[in-house]
Parts: sequence; C-alpha cells; structure tokens
Amino acid sequence: MRGNGPWKVAAGAAAIALLAAGCSSGSSDDDATLSNSISIGIVEPESLIPTNTTENNGSQVLSSLFYPLVRFDEKSEPYLVAAESITHDKANKVWTVKLRPGFTFSNGEPVTADNYINAWNYGAYGPNGQLASYFFSRIDGYAQMQSVDPDGSGPEKAAEPKAKKLTGLQKVNNTTFKVTLSAGFAGWESVMGYDAFYPLPKAAFTPDGNAIAEGFGEAPIGNGPFKMKGKWQHDSQIQVEKVADFKGTVPKVDGITWKIYQDLGAQYADLIAGNLDVETRIPIESLAAASGDLGDRLQKSPSSAFAFVGFPIYEKEFQNRDVRRAISMAIDRQEMAEQIFLGSETAAFSFVSPVVAGYRPNTCKENCEYNPTKAKQLYTQAGGPSDIKISYNQDGGHKAWVDAMCNQIKSSLSVNCTGTPEPKFADMLKKVEKKQPVGLIRLSWLMDYPLMENYLGPLFTTDGSSNYYGYSNPAFDSLVREGSEATTTAAAEKKWQAAEDILAQDMPVLPLRYGQNVFGHSEKVTSVSMDLFQKVDIYKIEVAEL
Repeated sequence: MRGNGPWKVAAGAAAIALLAAGCSSGSSDDDATLSNSISIGIVEPESLIPTNTTENNGSQVLSSLFYPLVRFDEKSEPYLVAAESITHDKANKVWTVKLRPGFTFSNGEPVTADNYINAWNYGAYGPNGQLASYFFSRIDGYAQMQSVDPDGSGPEKAAEPKAKKLTGLQKVNNTTFKVTLSAGFAGWESVMGYDAFYPLPKAAFTPDGNAIAEGFGEAPIGNGPFKMKGKWQHDSQIQVEKVADFKGTVPKVDGITWKIYQDLGAQYADLIAGNLDVETRIPIESLAAASGDLGDRLQKSPSSAFAFVGFPIYEKEFQNRDVRRAISMAIDRQEMAEQIFLGSETAAFSFVSPVVAGYRPNTCKENCEYNPTKAKQLYTQAGGPSDIKISYNQDGGHKAWVDAMCNQIKSSLSVNCTGTPEPKFADMLKKVEKKQPVGLIRLSWLMDYPLMENYLGPLFTTDGSSNYYGYSNPAFDSLVREGSEATTTAAAEKKWQAAEDILAQDMPVLPLRYGQNVFGHSEKVTSVSMDLFQKVDIYKIEVAEL
C-alpha cells in the first residue's frame, strides 16, 4: 500500500499500499485523557471508505473500525478472523468463504455474505473510481465492469461497462459465498486480508445500492471492535470508542483518538510533552536525541516498507534506460542510510522487501552500486538532462535525505539537482496522475499482503494500480501473471524472481531503503507494538497501571 491511492503502495497494500508519511497539528482531546483511552498520531487520511483507502494512515484507522476475514501471524501466514473457514478447489480458482456467525456492524446490522458481495462489487465497478479497484481484478467478471475507451479519446468518451456486478461472486447462503477467480491463484486467501475486502453495511449505500450514502465516509460504520465517536474532524482528529459485546478479539483500551498532524516534529514534541501516547515514526532530525528523550520507550520492529524514487518514464528525458541506470549509480545508498537515518533504515539493492518469501539480496547488482565515474560516463553518453528535480511531500520529513541525494547526484554527474516539496502527498500524486512535469518522484510502499507479487504487480505491471511512472514491459507482465497462476508457492516465486530480474535491467525506479518501525510511546501506555504493515497493534496496547 502506498501510502496512497491507485497508489499503497499497498502498501500495498500494496497498499501503494505507498506511504504518505508524517504530519502535524494535533488537537487536544478530553477523551484522550480518560483513564482507559489512548491517542495515536497519524497524517490526514485520504479516505475512510475501505475500497478507496490505499495509504497506511487511513488503513490504521480502518483497522479499528473493521474486522478482516484473515489476519497474519508472525510468519506472515494468514489465519482466520471474521471467516470461520476458507477453502478452495485443486486449481485454486474457486474459493468458498464461510463467515463466523453472530457478528454485527456497530449499528446492530448483522454481517452477511451480501455485505461482502455488495462492497466488493462497488469497489470493482470502474465508474466508481475506487483507488483499490485493482485488487478485485483477479475475480471473474472484473474486466466487464471497466469503462472502455474505444478510440483513446479520453474518459469522457468511454463507453459504460458491460456489467455492474462480478460474475465471480456467488452467494450460497447468508453466511457463505463463493469467489471464482479468472485464473487460479494460490495466494488468494492472503489477498483477502487487505483493507479493500472489508464488508460494508446496507447503511453505507444509497437506497438503489449504486453509490455510497452521503456522509458515510465521514463516519463509517464497520464490523470491528471500535465505532466512530462523532465524525471525522479533518486535519484534527478521528475518535473511536469500543463496541459493546464485540464477538471477535476484544482490545484492552476503551477508546482511541487518532490525532492528525501536518509535521512529524510537532508530533514528536507532543509525544515528549505527554500530549500523545504513540508516534509511529520518529522524525529524522529527532533520531539522535530520541534514545535520551524516551529511554526504553523508543522501540524498533521489522517493517515491510520499501522506499524508492520513480522515474517519470512518460517524460522523454527519462525514457533512455541508461539515463536511469546512471542516476542510480550516482547515489550512495549506504552513506544515506548511515548518515541521514543513523542506521534506522537499511540500504536497498533489490525491488522487494526482505520480509517476504522469495526475496534475494542485491538483485539490482551493478545498477545500484555507487560508481560515480561510470555513472557520469554513462549519463553523458545517454544525453541525460542538465537539470534534475525530485518531488517529495513536505509533510513526511523527507527534505534531509532528498537534499543529500541531490548533493550526491550533483557531485557524481555535474548536473543541477533540486528537491521540490509539495505540501501533501496527495498534492504530489495529483500532479503525477495528470502527468505534469514533476521530475523524479519520492515514493514508498508497504505490502498489502505478504507475497512477493504485491511489490511487483501494483507497482510495475502495465495496468498496476500504483504504476505512476508509466513503466510497461510485456515480458515482465507475463512473468508476474504466470507466477500468480502457479500451483505451488515455490513455482510462483521462481517466476516472480525472473520478473524482478527484468526490473533490475530496466530500472523504472531507484531502490533506496528498507524501513523498520522506529516508534515511541508515552509513559501512559504499555505493550506497544507495530507490525510489518506499520500499524500499531490495537489489540495488545493497554494503559499502564499506575
């Protein structure tokens, strides 16, 4: 999951499941001071509609309001949560989901198979423009639900889709439904753990069922352990309170205030002052002091974050692969990781995270080795641009490392390089989506589900939900698809690794760093942990005994 959008960065997930990192300006809240309620810092979410939420701030809030079909254990294996059973045929094509009985939405409405089918159909229907629509593309009938632009004249001329419902979704009874994929996929159970696959109540839709009801996105009703308290207070806070008699795992706190910030430094100041209980990302400029400020309340844990910079291949000056390779060789990843991030992040030389099965170190090989002499020679021969800019979101604390990267590029290639801040991640993405000249693009990806494919499909396939740079390679697309259709995990990973080898030659992006969770908490809370998806475990955190 980018952090955002048809971006997840899923992450990506995946997710594009991309990270909109950072942010500031929290507001004080009476509820946060109650004995068994806590506060957690986030950035302004993009959306709170599950099929339209592809960045991790909105995803974190949704995790308190909704209960997924599956979650993941410490080995990234899915285990049943809202589902009582998930079975499939030998071809991994027809999956049967049976729901646990007795679950309701926070408004008392029972959770049934229809709630999943209706939510998924809404998310998959092209004209609804849901950012996570891509994740339904494996279900039979998805292609027929997309608008068709017969002559390439633009979306306003596109024909209406042939269908409004996925033929691959079939209700068996109130608690059971079948999912038929267009091709077998052994990893489908893991995919269903992603946010886009949450159910929605009848109250989410207009009476005709074709649109989200007005105001629902401001106060969504979920099937999870918490419910909204009031409405989303934009750029300020989102409050949730515990649902009575919740049938699943019950959290140990009674309420959470998600405090929204526009600056990581202000968030850190609130943490130190005791006005915030959890900051999920310690800002770069505070890393050196954090150990002294927080002591054992400064913590680290593994994360699936993959930071990279994308080339706008739709711009002529970056279409030459040698230009992209040269810029990659011009930067010293190790130096940035050690000097800017003080070792809190590690240099990346591959295109998938070490936390997923199938990862191999240094798949990028010489194209990611710091070699300024060769970089300049290659860049000159390829006729690279004399001016390079790197766009980044100002609310994410990226200035220091972008400036450092630009200095390396200047030194290695003898060209101008400047960092160009955009106020918010969403502002930058809007320009990218319109293919405006933004230069290189600062991005990050968190996995949406723990498969190698989640780093390849959304980010790099021709129709990938978070492929903002316009990369397209039919051979790569084919290998990703063949891996998805493989009958065994080992066979799938072999195909996906071959696809990654193509990326290492084409270099549509610059791998930079693998992140870890570097977070801090107040003295008020204990049992604070963060998972591979960069989410606070809301089921374990509790208020410390005084």
